Amino acid sequence: MTAMNANPLLVVISAPSGAGKTTLCERTLEARPTMTRAITCTTRPPRDGEQDGTDYFFLDAGDFLRRVQAGNFLEHATVHGNSYGTLKSEVVGKLRGGRDVMLNVDVQGAAAIRSQAEKDPELKRALVTVFLAPVSVAVLEERLRRRGKDSPESIQKRLAGARHELTQWRHFDYIIVTSSIDEDLRRMMAILDAEAMRQHRTQLPSYEGEPGKTS
Repeated sequence: MTAMNANPLLVVISAPSGAGKTTLCERTLEARPTMTRAITCTTRPPRDGEQDGTDYFFLDAGDFLRRVQAGNFLEHATVHGNSYGTLKSEVVGKLRGGRDVMLNVDVQGAAAIRSQAEKDPELKRALVTVFLAPVSVAVLEERLRRRGKDSPESIQKRLAGARHELTQWRHFDYIIVTSSIDEDLRRMMAILDAEAMRQHRTQLPSYEGEPGKTS
């Protein structure tokens, strides 16, 4: 049985495209059984093998818009003509079930979640934000080229976006400058372990009645 905890974390990871945040998220979820990812909503059609409620919540555009207007999303955005969003109910439900929750979002999404958390004590207590940064823009460009998924024009567009995103690092609780996959994971696990021991998340045993202790 997976262990649950009374003070779970909401871990938000952001990074420029190509910095390796998807790999870090996957490795972290494998290494930490108390953690689960929040399933996001999208208006794009399912790809082969994708299942509703497992990979995404697949919504039509009208339903997505109604949820936006109702304030159901912690964050949402439109990318390449498709909308994506994270339901507050999805995140809060898993936190209340004692599960650490991971969100992989861009810097705009992270800003929206921070804003929501300022108005919600439950989210604010759980929130931990991590920014994964490349050693340099040149290294990021090389990673994007090696992936072979983007045209030269698309790579330059991504790099322009990355330069803006890199200016947002100061708004995050932690910064990981990328190294090897194993080292990035080690640093991520150190952050999670430290956050679990923060004073406001730690429950001490009762010392009442012990010699030298006062209630």
